[in-house]
Amino acid sequence: MKKIILSLSLVLVLLASCSGSQSAVATKVAAPLDVQSYVNSITSDELKTHLTIVASDEMEGRDTGSSGQKKAGRYLIEQYKMNGISFPKGADSYYQKVPAEYMNKQDNENLPDSENIWAFIEGSEKPNEIVVVSAHYDHVGIKKGEVYNGADDDGSGTVALLEIAQAFEKAKKEGHGPKRSILIMHMTGEEHGLYGSGYYSEHPLFPIANTVADVNIDMIGRRDEAHKDTNNYIYLIGSDYLSTDLYNICEAANTRYTHMTIDYKFNDRKDPNRFYYRSDHYNFAKFGIPVVFLFNGVHADYHKASDEVDKIEFDALTKRAQLGFTIAWELANRDTRIVVDKDGK
Repeated sequence: MKKIILSLSLVLVLLASCSGSQSAVATKVAAPLDVQSYVNSITSDELKTHLTIVASDEMEGRDTGSSGQKKAGRYLIEQYKMNGISFPKGADSYYQKVPAEYMNKQDNENLPDSENIWAFIEGSEKPNEIVVVSAHYDHVGIKKGEVYNGADDDGSGTVALLEIAQAFEKAKKEGHGPKRSILIMHMTGEEHGLYGSGYYSEHPLFPIANTVADVNIDMIGRRDEAHKDTNNYIYLIGSDYLSTDLYNICEAANTRYTHMTIDYKFNDRKDPNRFYYRSDHYNFAKFGIPVVFLFNGVHADYHKASDEVDKIEFDALTKRAQLGFTIAWELANRDTRIVVDKDGK
């Protein structure tokens, strides 16, 4: 994160009815197939294997445009290739180049060229409608000889995307591919100013008008002081800012699959931390795209060299990644596209 600046369909219907939203009818979807096997394919062991590599000293803290970040990017691409997940239609590689000129226009930090990394699972019925699942794979590099590995920020979100993409591809191979297309996006430059997501939102591969929602995952492997007695929680931010449907989907997915406490403390528009504006989802929201931000809160190792893999709570990381998958699953597979019924203010 940027430092500062019943069945699922039944639950959805009940939540929508209680909300009194004009989009309640649109929330009534056919009962989904049992996706539990795909949820269960997101495992602690695989997340740990990936994170041990992505957040290792070998990646040199993954600073934007650095050789270590590029090495981490190559690892991500290798995983997509191994799982048979291609780059998007219309692209010529897994990279979206983000030029240095773009990343230095605001603060002129002398950042080099960098790249977003994208992977794609094409929809079977509505391939031109796009559900984005995002996380940033950069961190802050090396400071005074110490490697800042960023295991939680945002190594946790980075490896969650690998597992989410694998789960969707498994479903597709078994004949249950998503109706809408899934665009997996590992963003660069988040730590310096949300530059990778800003560049994509201004230079989208697919029209912004065709983008259904962004599920953004940034720091999901730890607990904060407010939850020192349990890690069975998740902060959700922004889900109800633009779409009642998205809020209902998130609630119902958790009720059906992951059974965590959803904490909306930081969803308060008056929250002084302003987390809603501090990660990559915001660059979609500002164009009117519904977003939800999955977050575990700030802990004592935030933006310190001590944010290491051995402090990650993989049971919590797994459940939170599974929640991200099930939210994206419903967004991609419901009969009707979610309705934007709010102005985000």
